[in-house]
Amino acid sequence: MSAKGPPSCLATPIALLTFCLISPIADAGEIERGRYLVEALAACDNCHTPRGVAGYDLSNRFSGGAQTFSDKSYVVRGSNISPDRDTGVGAWTDEELRAAIVDGIGRNGRLAPVMPSESYKPLTARDLDAIIAFLRSATPIRAPLLAPQQRSGEWTPHPMPGASAAFDEASLADKNTRGLYVASLARCMSCHSEEIDGAPDYQNCLGAGGKTFRNAAGVVVASNITSHPVKGVGAWSDDELKRAITQGVARDGAPLRPPMSTLSKTHFSKMSPDDLDALVAWIRTIPPKE
Repeated sequence: MSAKGPPSCLATPIALLTFCLISPIADAGEIERGRYLVEALAACDNCHTPRGVAGYDLSNRFSGGAQTFSDKSYVVRGSNISPDRDTGVGAWTDEELRAAIVDGIGRNGRLAPVMPSESYKPLTARDLDAIIAFLRSATPIRAPLLAPQQRSGEWTPHPMPGASAAFDEASLADKNTRGLYVASLARCMSCHSEEIDGAPDYQNCLGAGGKTFRNAAGVVVASNITSHPVKGVGAWSDDELKRAITQGVARDGAPLRPPMSTLSKTHFSKMSPDDLDALVAWIRTIPPKE
């Protein structure tokens, strides 16, 4: 009797396909790094996982979100990014997934601009591979794309200043560079910078707040997180900033409102101490604005 080994991908049942996609290239450490990036920083569940009364429905993780996003050129919902071959991304190549994540280009053309691919452009090659490995390790969920899905026209990416291309691993040893990296992946400035024609005005309003959100909590305006001592967070202590980021609590102890409260408790609370320290250090470099 021959010794047993891993199943051959030349004659593999569909049930084992995910194993063959992952096992040659992804180890447990790479998958866990991808999990951290997805859960603590990029918050992919926010758009791609349905919600229940208690929060994300993780039994249907990555099968597509229920929230509708719309603007003058699109009406879409978060797509199925589970490794299901027919309705998800199980049949996509790594190159196709990379293009979708960092360039906003899907199999059928340009994705809607609500997919924040410009925020993911600084992903290092290792981190981008780790995200793909983690997505491939998820449970395949058969869930056809929900209507509506309409896109028209073109759009221009608006990456954060200094974060328009992939970072190299060595550069992340610098604390401020690492903070910029974390801020881009977590999309801090895309929320905390006022928009012009649907795009953040980083040149004039970086971190100054002003973007308006309309949700179940009502109308919420993103706050000023520049280093201005009165209008911004220049007088806040590091601990106060960290509490706001990870617990959704303002300086005066009042709870922050969605979407920040949701993101902080569900995602940013998982941020590593080093990444949190770097993010706070970088936020303090934002020039004061009123």
